[in-house]
Amino acid sequence: MLKPSTWQHLRFPFSIFLAPVFLFALCLALPAVGWQVGLVFVILHLLVYPASNGYNSYFDKDEESIGGVEKPLPVSKELYHTALVMDAVALGLALLISWHFAVMLLVYGLVSKAYSHPAIRLKKYPILGWLVVGFFQGYFTWWMVWVALQGWHWEAWNTPKYQLAALLSSLLLWGSYPMTQVYQHAEDARRGDRTLSLRLGIKGTFHFVAAFFGVATIGFGCLFVTYFSSNHLIFFALSLLPVLFFFGWWYVLVRKNVAAADFKNTMRLNLISSLGMILFFGGWALSQIF
Repeated sequence: MLKPSTWQHLRFPFSIFLAPVFLFALCLALPAVGWQVGLVFVILHLLVYPASNGYNSYFDKDEESIGGVEKPLPVSKELYHTALVMDAVALGLALLISWHFAVMLLVYGLVSKAYSHPAIRLKKYPILGWLVVGFFQGYFTWWMVWVALQGWHWEAWNTPKYQLAALLSSLLLWGSYPMTQVYQHAEDARRGDRTLSLRLGIKGTFHFVAAFFGVATIGFGCLFVTYFSSNHLIFFALSLLPVLFFFGWWYVLVRKNVAAADFKNTMRLNLISSLGMILFFGGWALSQIF
């Protein structure tokens, strides 16, 4: 039986925030084999992402709020070993799909470990850390899911529609990632991690996120109008409305008092934006299946 602290730091519910990338790739990879779709989802959201959370938590040893956990418990060596075992199981299952998928999964796992491991610790480099996280959780993961469901086809890499979709996945991550750090400035500064959000400042983080999401929204508009239909753009815009309302309301609060840039409001924004994207991409995928 795993310790409560191990369960907590694996942060299974937090993996839901990355589900939109999987669903977005699925939309463009359909039709696909049903058992492969389910297995890829399990590998990523129940093994790889939680293992990455746990591995990084073990080296971070956070004492204040982290993504999905308001009051983290002290970590133990069990968390480290559990994360490695989950990664190994994920790689074994990935081989049931294809060796290409397994290799990409291995690369993803190694990069995610470099984020907090003291020998590299990408987290302490504001620009590099931001670029790497956004690229691998967005663009790279999009292609990883597509390859798992459709196989390795070089001609797919020359398809502008797919390249734009994968790039937009990273734009969403690059836009949202600094916001996940906005309430951790004190602890990051104390540990010497000069995160991008810390460099931007609290209000600067809000401005940065708003600008990136604006660019990403325009990019999605171009994708839908060029390769799909205006209906896709309309439903996408509707899925973003709750995010815009909450972000605007929160920004007004922060302008009055920067203390409002706290853990609870950050998690609320993450949840609202993730659920909106899940509903949109999930609905899109279901419309193709049925």
